[in-house]
Amino acid sequence: MTDNPLTTYPGPPFEAQPQSFPGKTGKMVPEPDHGEESYRGSGKLTGQAALITGGDSGIGRAVAIAFAREGADVAIAYLPEEQADAEAVAGWIEKAGRRALLLPGDLKDRAHGPDLVARTVAAFGRLDVLVNNGAFQQPNQGLDAIEDAVFEDHFRTNVFGPFYVTKAALPHLKPGASVIFTSSVNSKHPMPSLMAYSATKGALSNMVLSLAQLLAEKGIRVNGVLPGPIWTPFIPAGMSEDSVTSFGSQVPFGRPGQPAELASAYVMLASAESSYTSGALVTVAGAMPVL
Repeated sequence: MTDNPLTTYPGPPFEAQPQSFPGKTGKMVPEPDHGEESYRGSGKLTGQAALITGGDSGIGRAVAIAFAREGADVAIAYLPEEQADAEAVAGWIEKAGRRALLLPGDLKDRAHGPDLVARTVAAFGRLDVLVNNGAFQQPNQGLDAIEDAVFEDHFRTNVFGPFYVTKAALPHLKPGASVIFTSSVNSKHPMPSLMAYSATKGALSNMVLSLAQLLAEKGIRVNGVLPGPIWTPFIPAGMSEDSVTSFGSQVPFGRPGQPAELASAYVMLASAESSYTSGALVTVAGAMPVL
C-alpha cells in the first residue's frame, strides 16, 4: 500500500515561529524530515566523493544523508554559526559508514569556494559530485525597502558563490562527474516579496543551461532542481509570519514538501544511471505547474 502524498506530512496552518537568518532546524515546529529514519540507499554512488554547500540543514542535509547512504564520502559547507547542525549531519554520514568533512565559512568570500574544493580533494582524493545548494534569502516589502547591501548579498551568496566553487572544482571533475544546482520554482514564478532571491534563482537556472552545454565536451553533466515550498529553516528565518503560517497552501498538494522528498532527485541526477541527463531543470513542487 502506498502513502497518500497529500497527507504524508503536516500541512498548514503552522505556528508563526520567527527566527533570524539562517535559522535553526531544532527550533522548527514541526521539525523537518531529512530522511534520517526513512532513506534507504542502494549503492548508486559507491566510492564517490561529494561536496554540498549549505549541507547543514534543509535540502542540503537531506542530500548529504542520502548520498552517504548511497556510498559517497560527503563534505558539507555551511555558515560557522550552523556548527551544531553540521555536526549532526556528520554523525548521520558516519553512521552510514562514510567519511564526513565539515567546512565552515561564507560563500560570499571569494576565496572560500576554491578553499572548499581544495580541502575536499585533499581529504577524499577526488571530487565526483558538486551540489551548489547554499543560499541566502530575505523578504522585502517593496523595492525601496531592499537595502543595496542585502541585494548584493543575495547575488554574492546565491550566484557568485556557486560560480567560484564550480570554477575551482572543474580541474578535479572527471568525465562522468555531476554538478547540481538548487534553483527554485521562483526562477519561473518570481515572488514580489522575494524579488532579489527570485532574481538569483533565475540566474542559476540560466547558468545550468549554459554550463550543461559548455561542459558537455568534458563529459561533465550539469543539472538543476527547482524546489517548490519546502519546510526548511529558510522559511521561519526568511519569510513573514503570515507566510509561514500558510506555507505550502498555494500548491495543489496543499502542504509544503519535506527535505527528504527531494533527496531522490539529487541522487538520480548524481547517479551514472542518468548518464544522458544534462541541462535538465527538475521541478519538485507538489503538482505546481512550472513552465
